[in-house]
Amino acid sequence: MRVGCIGLGDIATKAYLPVLGMLPDVELHLHTRTPATLQRVADSLHLPAAQRHAALDPLLAQGLDAAFVHASTAAHPELVTRLLEAGVPTYVDKPLAYRIADSRRLVALAEERNVSLMVGFNRRHAPGYVQCAEHPRELILMQKNRVGLPEEPRTLILDDFIHVVDTLRFLVPGPVDDVTVHGRMRDGLLHHVVLQLAGDGFTALGVMNRLSGSTEEILEVSGQDTKRQVINLAETVDHKGQPTVRRRGDWVPVARQRGIEQAVLTFLDAVRAGTVLSARDALETHELCERVVRTVLERSGAA
Repeated sequence: MRVGCIGLGDIATKAYLPVLGMLPDVELHLHTRTPATLQRVADSLHLPAAQRHAALDPLLAQGLDAAFVHASTAAHPELVTRLLEAGVPTYVDKPLAYRIADSRRLVALAEERNVSLMVGFNRRHAPGYVQCAEHPRELILMQKNRVGLPEEPRTLILDDFIHVVDTLRFLVPGPVDDVTVHGRMRDGLLHHVVLQLAGDGFTALGVMNRLSGSTEEILEVSGQDTKRQVINLAETVDHKGQPTVRRRGDWVPVARQRGIEQAVLTFLDAVRAGTVLSARDALETHELCERVVRTVLERSGAA
């Protein structure tokens, strides 16, 4: 199975390549336009020259069975378009694109060509969060906070808050009939943003504070007088009377803890089976993010 990896930054080298490099039936082909990076990463994986590509055309000429796109978000539309037009099943880091028109076009192109397109929402595969989907969920609260990182709204929401948005969508137990957005903007930068989704019998609240004094991710789901809390994707606390704590095992890889390994295997298993994966649901997350962006900008007078 010939698998391309496009973009060799931190997310690729720390999370995805350690998984792909261990799969016995995968012939890995790397692509980046930075020669020194290509040499360093390929050398670390002991890849021959034929599996190193400084341009996209030679990579596509290999007859890829699948591809992973870990390049910058700005490069996604062009790269994903080329892959889909070549009939290559494609896994791409979130977001698909910064502009909703580009995201819609890519999903439509994948459907038109009947080619798999999967967006890397790894939290849908993270063990702690999957277990939360099995818990009563009358109230869902997710916080993903940072230290000293206020940012331009579209970049912040599409590059980072999108994880919160998608996790809430993954966990809500029914249709959403009310959406509320609040944010704090100063000097063109978004300091914090709050998204509330509500439906029959449930409320879901997503919070991101970029001036919180702490880098943390905390998910809580509660209902029927019980609560499950997942802290930094590594520690699960069940509350029903006396709290019960379960921590990640010492030998559990970070990629498995964060759901990346499971997402990779889900994608490649579908490719092997000839199953076409749709990014239509992922597009709904992008549509909701666009709504958050527009609301924040309109309320700040920046739209």
